[in-house]
Amino acid sequence: QVQLVESGGGLVQAGGSLRLSCAASGSTFSINVMGWYRQAPGKQRELVAVAWGGGSTNYADSVKGRFTISRENAKNTMYLQMNNLKSEDTAIYYCNAQDYRHFDYWGQGTQVTVSS
Repeated sequence: QVQLVESGGGLVQAGGSLRLSCAASGSTFSINVMGWYRQAPGKQRELVAVAWGGGSTNYADSVKGRFTISRENAKNTMYLQMNNLKSEDTAIYYCNAQDYRHFDYWGQGTQVTVSS
């Protein structure tokens, strides 16, 4: 089992920055890929960014050039640096981890609100 806890959400003005953190605990050795997802009101959950254990990353087109995902394996922590935030980035952001059996674990979510 893997437990995930997000932190760092909040209210920010458009153009501002936030950094989200996701701390993993439990069977962290089994984690293969970690990522950030978000869900805005009335919309489906969508992938924001993903980072594989080997270091490669991928981003949704809507956040490329503004968001950066990173993993600090020694601390079992993942980050999402969000710059130049826009109102359309407002959503609940969820941390996800997938193990080598392709089983998904989710955090409880953290609210990000961008005011225009």
